[in-house]
Amino acid sequence: MRRVVVGSVWRFRSAFRHRNYSQWRGFVRRPKCLVDNNHGCDYYRIPVNGEIDRFVCSSFTVSRTLSTDAAAKVTIGDVNRAGPLVEYERRIAAGELLDGDACQLGTLRELQRLYDEIVEKADACQLDRYASSQKSTRNRWFWSRFIPQSSYAPVKGLYLYGGVGTGKTMLMDLFFDQLPSHWRKKRIHFHDFMLNVHSRLQKHKGVADPLEVVAGEISDESILLCLDEFMVTDVADALILNRLFGHLFSNGVILVATSNRAPDNLYEGGLQRDLFLPFISTLKERCIAHQIGSAVDYRKLTSAEQGFYFIGKGLSGLLNQKFLELIGDHKAGPQEVEVLMGRKLQVPLGANGCAYFKFEELCERPLGAADYFGLFKRFHTLALEGVPILGLDNRTSAYRFVTLVDVMYENRARLLCSAEGSPLELFKSIVTISEAQHEAPRTSSRSRRNDDLDLCVDNELGFAKDRTISRLTEMNSKEYLEQHAAAIAEKPQLHQVGNADAL
Repeated sequence: MRRVVVGSVWRFRSAFRHRNYSQWRGFVRRPKCLVDNNHGCDYYRIPVNGEIDRFVCSSFTVSRTLSTDAAAKVTIGDVNRAGPLVEYERRIAAGELLDGDACQLGTLRELQRLYDEIVEKADACQLDRYASSQKSTRNRWFWSRFIPQSSYAPVKGLYLYGGVGTGKTMLMDLFFDQLPSHWRKKRIHFHDFMLNVHSRLQKHKGVADPLEVVAGEISDESILLCLDEFMVTDVADALILNRLFGHLFSNGVILVATSNRAPDNLYEGGLQRDLFLPFISTLKERCIAHQIGSAVDYRKLTSAEQGFYFIGKGLSGLLNQKFLELIGDHKAGPQEVEVLMGRKLQVPLGANGCAYFKFEELCERPLGAADYFGLFKRFHTLALEGVPILGLDNRTSAYRFVTLVDVMYENRARLLCSAEGSPLELFKSIVTISEAQHEAPRTSSRSRRNDDLDLCVDNELGFAKDRTISRLTEMNSKEYLEQHAAAIAEKPQLHQVGNADAL
């Protein structure tokens, strides 16, 4: 009886929220469109002699491309509605978001369409966790052994892809935050999602089809699954994705994903890619692919802060001094961090939420996303010493560094580092196959063959480098660091900044 009453109350609240939901929602977690037009992005190059040389990247300006007429049309037409497009326009009108562009507006129309569809068909999609039969979900896998069951969602998902810094994550978060809190929904980074999948597979080792069991668990918890930064680089992930998502879609899961890659370009050039191709077909069948074509990188539209990204060699003393300033009166010492499946990561120096590593200790050892997620569940700041120029000789380390930056950004962590070059210079030798084909010899006295020996031709790294450069730029910005400082001040014991919850 109590369950029936609770369910009725939640359904009443749900109906009320569908009519007035825009009044209930708060500020998005990451306002990617906040712009400072008066500043560029500064880095400080420090040669061995200790003199500081400022490296300045180009400043950006942005103009309003969403006209007053278009804004009025959206606002008037949607005055009695809720959803991401309505909330986006409300925030622009209130000055909470400075500006948008036509490409973001087109994407928001797609998200609004999806929002309207799933609100209309919420019952058919079984999104309300209080209305769903717990008995049926617990026994789904058992009965599927005898009676084949398939229940595809009546709504197709959405796969958003485009260049770095175009606001994909912000737009997806805006969509996700508008949905009722009592729905079976989950927003998670793709790295974290796959780590959780592998952890569940270990737990169900020995079952006839562990992937089906894992998919059943995930769909019982989350019918609407929002995956940020969908990027397949690991052959183990590539080989299970088709069967995993085949089961998820069959269980009624609706996928909303963001990626830098179009569906047909996922895992391009990867090992045994022919076994991965059926997943691309499944993805395109169950999701509408939409490209965000903005040429603006909003992460670079921020002003830089001095003192967190130092360029030069032999800067260990300076970095250590800055680290000591951050930990204050606390004493740094070796610490140990638990990660997934019982593994432990040794932290050379840690105190007051800050960890100190040399580049080789984090990126030249066999570590991965699980280790990095574990690290930033305990520490909100990383001091990283000696980031080298990345290329052919340290390709594996470059992959780990890209993953490290992704995890830091997802957790909204702070980076204090010394590096041999600016973010752009770190990746100057890494190119895609297409870029390599158009690369011209740098001097007439050198042959094309010798010139190419300096390049690291790697499609995945080549596409990932733009995202990493963009994120490193934003993480060094005044706005990002102020948000980090405010989060720490609000929660002095904060060990995790951001949303990296396990499923």
